[in-house]
Amino acid sequence: MPTISRFFGIVISMFWQDNMPPHFHASYGEDEALIDIERAVVLRGRLPSSRLKLVLAWAEIHRDELLENWHRAQGNQDLAPIEPLLEEYRPEVNVYATPCGASVWHEKR
Repeated sequence: MPTISRFFGIVISMFWQDNMPPHFHASYGEDEALIDIERAVVLRGRLPSSRLKLVLAWAEIHRDELLENWHRAQGNQDLAPIEPLLEEYRPEVNVYATPCGASVWHEKR
């Protein structure tokens, strides 16, 4: 299973010729979740909530690139790497994805 991105200990990968709907695999330690690309929701599995928020924000930002990779994977073609979330992330903030794909940062109190 090719890895297409890594950030904050999360590994993002896709299988070649995987079943529909278009999705990717996100793993963090022993946890793994399948994420629907078009809707940015968990299809199966689980991740810690702090990591899931990051994955869903990343998926919203990179939806078009993820769909391109999905189509490549269906044809057994090489997958393109996708940029990780910015390394300026600070653990004292929460990241939320908005419906339009923007990331919103809120300070923890």
